[in-house]
Amino acid sequence: MENIRPISENGARNYNPLSLAFIGDSVYENHVRERLILAYPNMLPKDLHIKAVSYVKASSQSRIICGIEESLHDDELYIYKRGRNTKSHTVPKNADLLDYRRASGFEALVGYLYLVGKDKRLEEIIDLSFKIVEEGENHGKERE
Repeated sequence: MENIRPISENGARNYNPLSLAFIGDSVYENHVRERLILAYPNMLPKDLHIKAVSYVKASSQSRIICGIEESLHDDELYIYKRGRNTKSHTVPKNADLLDYRRASGFEALVGYLYLVGKDKRLEEIIDLSFKIVEEGENHGKERE
C-alpha cells in the first residue's frame, strides 16, 4: 500500500467527518502517549494509561476545542463543525452527548491536519491541548 499522505485540502474535505475523526483519534492518542512517555520515562504503564485517559476522554477534548475554537482558521473551523455535527450511531455510556460531539469535531480536525500534512499546525493544536488539560488539572488541585 502506498503512502497517501499528504492529500489535498479539497480531497480531505470530501472525506466523511467520522473517517477524519477515526484517524484523528489515533493521531492524537499517539501524540499524547509519546509526550507522556518522554515526560515520565519511569512511570508504570498502568499509570501512563490513567494519565493518557485524562487527555483523550471526550470531556477533555470538548474543553480543548472550546478553548481553541476562536483561534481556528476558517478551514479548520469548517472541519471541526462538520465533525461535531455529524450524527454518530453510538455514544459511549460514560460521555455527555455534547462533549462527545465536540470531541468528534476535535478528532476530525486533528485527522484533517494530519492527512493534509499540516504538521506544524497540528503540533500547535496539540501543544494548546496539553496546556488546557494541564490547567484544568491544576485548577482542580487548587479547589481541593
